[in-house]
Amino acid sequence: MAETPDELYALVSDVTRMGEWSPICQACWWDEGDGPRVGAWFTGRNELPERTWETRCQVVAADPGREFAWEVNNGWVRWGYTFEPEGEGTRLTESWQFLPAGVAGFRERYGAKADAEIDNRHAAAESGIPATLAAIKKAAEAGK
Repeated sequence: MAETPDELYALVSDVTRMGEWSPICQACWWDEGDGPRVGAWFTGRNELPERTWETRCQVVAADPGREFAWEVNNGWVRWGYTFEPEGEGTRLTESWQFLPAGVAGFRERYGAKADAEIDNRHAAAESGIPATLAAIKKAAEAGK
């Protein structure tokens, strides 16, 4: 992307904008008075045709111009962005990882169907990440 790592970090670390970019996350809001710092909490609202749900998220990395990440549901899943200088711009990478607590939680919640549910989440992330990155790029290049 043509923007600097710091410019992209400022955009991406504003989780209140995630609903503009993500195909599943429709809105995020910080706990009152919070913002993009390690330990900060926010809520995300997600929607699929078959269900709507909210998640509690805590920022686990907030290194301006380098990395911004959060964990969902007290360590079930980790979402993150890294910012690497590339030429005159930045390589923005989005990552998603099921953590051991999430795998255990899904096994408890879904029993024999846990692996299929985990596979569904992986597929949603794999299709959603490119769409989210493309939308972030469009917003960044439009100066929004």
